[in-house]
Amino acid sequence: MLVRGVEADVLPTCRRHGMGVIPWSPLAGGWLSGRYRKGAEQPSSTRAERLPGRYDLSLPANQRKLEVADALGRLADEAGHTLIELALAFVIRHPAVTAAIVGPRTMEQLDSQLPALEVTLSDDVLDRIDEIVAPGTNVNDEDAGWQNPALKPEARRR
Repeated sequence: MLVRGVEADVLPTCRRHGMGVIPWSPLAGGWLSGRYRKGAEQPSSTRAERLPGRYDLSLPANQRKLEVADALGRLADEAGHTLIELALAFVIRHPAVTAAIVGPRTMEQLDSQLPALEVTLSDDVLDRIDEIVAPGTNVNDEDAGWQNPALKPEARRR
């Protein structure tokens, strides 16, 4: 839900051509685990130590991620779900998505993720998610993953 840029081009193209899509990191590297909330102590993790630029809350882009994660967490609370359930249900509900790659390290994490299989998000909840993070946009472009330089506009000029 924090990295929705693929909705602008990749997902529609895959759907049109009947290609399967298996997105990774539906919890956005932990941002959508429910641990990142405004007013809460910033959680520590080895991932944050390895990739400080994606978790350093002194950076404006990460402050924006915190605001969005908090807003999505409040929405999940209102809808009667955990943020984990909301995030996973959102990803696997997309018609172009075949499955989602989850990466629990513990049984506790797996147990927190499995209920998402039974969650069906209403159109109202999906609309609220779209208000928080517009379809086809990324909260922080640094999180979009590797970008093929051959696909940049300047490389496509003839």
